[in-house]
Amino acid sequence: MTAPLAERLRPKKLDDYIGQEHILGKNKPLRKAIEANLVPSMILWGPPGTGKTTLALLIAETTKRQFHQLNAVSSGVKELREVISKPSGLFPPIVFIDEIHRYNKSQQDSLLAAVEKGKITLIGATTENPSFEINGAVLSRCQVYVLESFGEKELKELTDRAVREDVELQKRDIKVESYEALMRLSGGDGRKLLNLLEIITFSFPPDTPIVITDELVEEVAQRNIARYDKSGEQHYDIISAFIKSLRGSDPNAALYWMARMIVAGEDVEFIARRMLILASEDIGNANPTAVIMANNCMQAVKTIGYPESRIILSQTAIYLATSPKSNASYMAIENAIALAEKTSHLPVPLALRNAPTKLMKQIGYGKNYKYAHDFEGNFTKLNLLPDDLKGTKLYEPSNNARENEIRRQLQAWWAEWYGY
Repeated sequence: MTAPLAERLRPKKLDDYIGQEHILGKNKPLRKAIEANLVPSMILWGPPGTGKTTLALLIAETTKRQFHQLNAVSSGVKELREVISKPSGLFPPIVFIDEIHRYNKSQQDSLLAAVEKGKITLIGATTENPSFEINGAVLSRCQVYVLESFGEKELKELTDRAVREDVELQKRDIKVESYEALMRLSGGDGRKLLNLLEIITFSFPPDTPIVITDELVEEVAQRNIARYDKSGEQHYDIISAFIKSLRGSDPNAALYWMARMIVAGEDVEFIARRMLILASEDIGNANPTAVIMANNCMQAVKTIGYPESRIILSQTAIYLATSPKSNASYMAIENAIALAEKTSHLPVPLALRNAPTKLMKQIGYGKNYKYAHDFEGNFTKLNLLPDDLKGTKLYEPSNNARENEIRRQLQAWWAEWYGY
């Protein structure tokens, strides 16, 4: 049986690896560590189809180390101990654990001693945020490398390489006339792109010339949608549809996409966590109770588990979908971070500086600071930004009942400086 195209096309050397230039480009730390055979234990975090497994294999090949591969879905402490106890060569063997976030705390803890003593070099792959899914003790012993979805350049290069170099596709007369649909339907996932390319190729008789156009790609993708997505790679598409339904104030659509995730076996804590993020990002101060509701939902889901948690998830999804919306807080911190990156050289005004010593007081630290509670209404007008940024407005309240109240208060305080 012929292996899938994505498997056949795995590069055999590091120079042939496509993408992730931010960590593997010339003179980047990870690239230099691999070439010097000083590979740290690491967590590779990124969406599906971004080359996590391929990178682990290439690290083992480049460093000539033993390579042991486990999947956290189908292995446990017994399999881990068997791998760890195997004799190694001059350098620690690489133990690659796919979907490492699926291990529970005790399973993750069983890795600690081997990693700490240098008996193994751990490479864990995950699609989930390691800060939430990998326990702190393991995370502190690993470097975290973020792998990014493929962009247009990488997807085009991957397509051309497949047509040019794959032993099976070389037997076909293939011409790629347009790449747009391939890129759009793959969504930055290299495996999806190669799966789709293979489906298209083998939907034609062997001796038929194939001209790949956007129309052909969309037609074949629609005909084969079940095959295309049956491996569970709808994960990112469906969570996106769920979030957009909540943001779009449609509880019916939100419940449908949430049910699709539940039926597919999605982790209910992941669903709850995404709703907590949305409660702040898309609702914010239009309804501050939304964050409290979503946080309580997340805690309850952790406490009671599935199937009962589906009821709490449903209640919270309906509440968030029907809540007034505002992304003002989200935009405010984005604006603030962008400004801070450009102006980190600006000093803190003397009036705002702490003055714990006599010398600091003598040179003006804290001078002219006005303590708000000494004034009527617990407010006094004082520039609290660096002098060069006085009057720079970062937060713009949205047009909803709650934030219109906030706007009126800001106008009373700061209309002259910030233009509210």
